[in-house]
Amino acid sequence: MLVTYLEASRDLCETNSILFGAAVAVCRIIGAKLPMAGRATTQSSAIPAWRKRIEDRIAKARALIGRLTSFRSGNNRPRIMRTVRMAFAGTNISLSQPDITQKLTERIDDLKQKIAAWGSGFDDLPTGQGGSTRIVSSRVIRRGSINHWSGQRYVERAKDRIRQTLSHSGVACGQSP
Repeated sequence: MLVTYLEASRDLCETNSILFGAAVAVCRIIGAKLPMAGRATTQSSAIPAWRKRIEDRIAKARALIGRLTSFRSGNNRPRIMRTVRMAFAGTNISLSQPDITQKLTERIDDLKQKIAAWGSGFDDLPTGQGGSTRIVSSRVIRRGSINHWSGQRYVERAKDRIRQTLSHSGVACGQSP
């Protein structure tokens, strides 16, 4: 059957498609898996890449919250200790400080705030870890405040471009052309 298709093929591209189809059929029969890298017809997932990245970020933050909570309750296993050290890397916080419990609580609260901010764009994604979330007023992440300023900058830049265009055409600002 394959010979019939190959004899009827008109060009190299068509021959390539026939051979690829035959190879896929053979792989399905023997149960081998093909790599997805070379296919031109790869189907994208229904979930957008940006959403997957945010969901992964939330999952990692929740795992970190769990390990920090575990350490706070007395778990000193090596994996937990390594995670706690990495969570406080780059800061002057030592794990032997007397106020480490307060620092842990602040770090956990920061992570919960970030999770709430990251997940606030999703209607179907749970944003809390459960229990009550302490919100420290000085550390509240205000979503959308950056957008206000970038929108304001956009308006100012547009006004500047209009002024520049009008001045090049010989019209002073505030006058009609």
